[in-house]
Amino acid sequence: MNVVDRLIENTIKTKNPSIIGLDPDIRKIPACYKVNVKGNNPFEAVANVIYEFNRDVINTVADIVPAIKPQMAFYEKYGSYGVAAFEKTVAYAKSKGLVVVEDAKRNDIGNTAQAYADGHLGCVELLDGSQNPSIDSDFLTVTPFLGSESLNPFIDVCKKNDKGIFVLVKTSNISSGEIQDVVTLNGMTISQSIAQYVFEQAETFRGKHGYSSIGAVVGATYPEEAVLLRKIMPKSYFLVPGYGAQGGNAEDILPCFNQDGLGAIVNSSRGILYMHMSDEERAQCSRQEYLSNVRMATLQMQNDIYSVLKKEYLQMVY
Repeated sequence: MNVVDRLIENTIKTKNPSIIGLDPDIRKIPACYKVNVKGNNPFEAVANVIYEFNRDVINTVADIVPAIKPQMAFYEKYGSYGVAAFEKTVAYAKSKGLVVVEDAKRNDIGNTAQAYADGHLGCVELLDGSQNPSIDSDFLTVTPFLGSESLNPFIDVCKKNDKGIFVLVKTSNISSGEIQDVVTLNGMTISQSIAQYVFEQAETFRGKHGYSSIGAVVGATYPEEAVLLRKIMPKSYFLVPGYGAQGGNAEDILPCFNQDGLGAIVNSSRGILYMHMSDEERAQCSRQEYLSNVRMATLQMQNDIYSVLKKEYLQMVY
């Protein structure tokens, strides 16, 4: 099954277009995860805590979300041990039926772009000449600023291995407009120009629901821009950051969706993992208490977004 179709069918099954960002911050992970930790060195000990924490969160939300989005930076900073925890997290989430969106914002040109694409989404060559998947995420975020020659290897790997990408088009951070809102010679902003490229590529790679696995990152914090970008990219899936902790709300994300209630997944990381409890509460709570709060926060986000979509889009398919 096409990867975007799996994402859509998970969304329909859970009635939930929101996803959970797994951004493990060792300072904010509850203290109950940091006792009796095993590891041959401090980095391995932290990585073991991160994986155990991620596994519990996944178990807690696997039946109510369609996907998770681990952000590679929170793992890479612990070197090979952190990357190993990332790989185990990806495999565990997939074993639970979740789609995995890897937020690593990779890209380069030539062989380097190809290596990134193969390593994160495709297969790599082993000593005996066989080809095996490595990280094996379902989707990967990629930067577009080196042009089409940097993006084409990712698109080729997606088509070959039934994977997807989310190209950074309009990000949620405050300073994004310094570059992304600059008007080019053709009268379009840089964001709109990138969106046009995504549209052209997306048209060649659609699933049975009519949507493409060649998608775009479009922040919740710029709803007016999202209206224009949705018109340019009618059948690309949007990954929508900026909800909750960064200020975006359920009404802000409406333009990212189509009338069928599909076309976007909305991410929350800090809002689900940390903001529902204070530092003092996380220092004293049990795992059960913490995970109960994670589930409640997830259900609240699902309800907030679903109710707004249902009210606005009468042709929703779920």
